Amino acid sequence: MMPGDSDMTSIVQRIARQALVTYRSPPRLGEEAGKTFLENHAKLRSLMTEVRAADLKLAPRRAADSPHGAPPLHPGAPPVTYMHICETDRFSMGVFLLKSGASIPLHDHPGMHGMLKVMYGKVRIRCFDRLQRPAGGPQVAPPLPPAQMASLWRSVLRSTGEFTEESGPCVLSPDRDNLHQIDAVDGPTAFMDILAPPYDPDDGRDCHYYKVLTEAEVKHTEQKEQEVWLMEVSQPPDFWCGGEPYPGPEVCL
Repeated sequence: MMPGDSDMTSIVQRIARQALVTYRSPPRLGEEAGKTFLENHAKLRSLMTEVRAADLKLAPRRAADSPHGAPPLHPGAPPVTYMHICETDRFSMGVFLLKSGASIPLHDHPGMHGMLKVMYGKVRIRCFDRLQRPAGGPQVAPPLPPAQMASLWRSVLRSTGEFTEESGPCVLSPDRDNLHQIDAVDGPTAFMDILAPPYDPDDGRDCHYYKVLTEAEVKHTEQKEQEVWLMEVSQPPDFWCGGEPYPGPEVCL
């Protein structure tokens, strides 16, 4: 327990305080994590394992009451919404809520650490990392224009998994699992999310979107089984994020 905490302190407050300590001086891309960071990171991960939707006064949502097979997303409504909890120059913390059938497209977190914990529902997460760009590029049929070739990245699919509120947190770092796609599975879902430091385009931390080139588009001649090519793309037109109020305990830092 951190100084100033008590049995009455909300777990959300304790998570925020631990994140503030953990991400005071996190390892950068290519740096090895030190003992102090690893110890604090383990404490944060433990707290995130404990937190539940009720701790955030978050009521699990049901799929829309519509006939079986009806589209789960309503035209004009954002497929994803975000509840802001707190933000400092070290980290941001909030909750993403995905409607039935919604996805957060494949995107990166440049130089950032992150941790997410499902509050209700189920998500499928695919994690990737970009590899060193080789000389040349993939054999693509039909050939891509030069501008698109320049936006290709040799990458590796690290893992694909499904997560519920009973699962532990998903963790990303500048070096590992830094790109991911998050899909709602079998209904609405929500997850608590910490990013450190927060996105900041003025400081080189803008969010970039990608798509995976399919087997039909890439001839895998000398690539390992898990290696794929990613193409940087604009934000998909069917994805945008709205906002809504956070109903849970106030966080003071």
